[in-house]
Amino acid sequence: MSERKSDPEREDSERAFFGRRKGHKLRQHQAELIDHLLPRLSLDITTGTPANASEIFDPAADEVRLEIGFGGGEHLAAEAQSFPATGFIGCEPYVNGMAKILAQIEAGNIANIRLLAGDAAELLAWLPEASLSRIDLIHPDPWPKRRHWKRRFVQDRTIAAMARVLKAGGEFRFVCDIDDYCAWTLSHLARSPDFRWLAECADDFRLPWAGYTMTRYGKKAAREGRKAAYLRFKRI
Repeated sequence: MSERKSDPEREDSERAFFGRRKGHKLRQHQAELIDHLLPRLSLDITTGTPANASEIFDPAADEVRLEIGFGGGEHLAAEAQSFPATGFIGCEPYVNGMAKILAQIEAGNIANIRLLAGDAAELLAWLPEASLSRIDLIHPDPWPKRRHWKRRFVQDRTIAAMARVLKAGGEFRFVCDIDDYCAWTLSHLARSPDFRWLAECADDFRLPWAGYTMTRYGKKAAREGRKAAYLRFKRI
């Protein structure tokens, strides 16, 4: 990270939400969104598990979906606008990504998104059983070095946690342009008794599903010649 002049008050505010998980210094309006809009949309997972995840939203959502690590928020914002009766939870530990989705929520007057600035594993543990219709994990950090593979989100324990909160027939969707992580994900899901891979032909994983919103990272990968895989798994 480059050296820069810091605002101690701003730094303290960011640290309260995100610890060290921040990148470039926020612009003034982004900082205001973190201070004033995020608290209104943020989930408090230190409280008891809600009886029904739909009640997180006002009005109550017809169904609830989760996007883990939404990055710049392009996909999450587009999905929320396309499906206004669905409630969307976005989980992202980095302050810059959180500021970007807040700006889109404000600009689009999006009412059906709630946010967690923290650990998705803790969120999964907090949510009620069979409460989600879908979980998306799009271009996650691949942690390419072998010694870091334990940091990848897709692990046996997180697959079990996702299975607990997904409804029967719900889906886990995974997008990645790193072949090794795609193979890792397929092998881990294949040994889970709770999921079935939905691909029936090569185009089912080579092409994005209908209505998919390409993220800025996905566009960058395509420009650099990396092809993504689009994997869909059904909760049995």
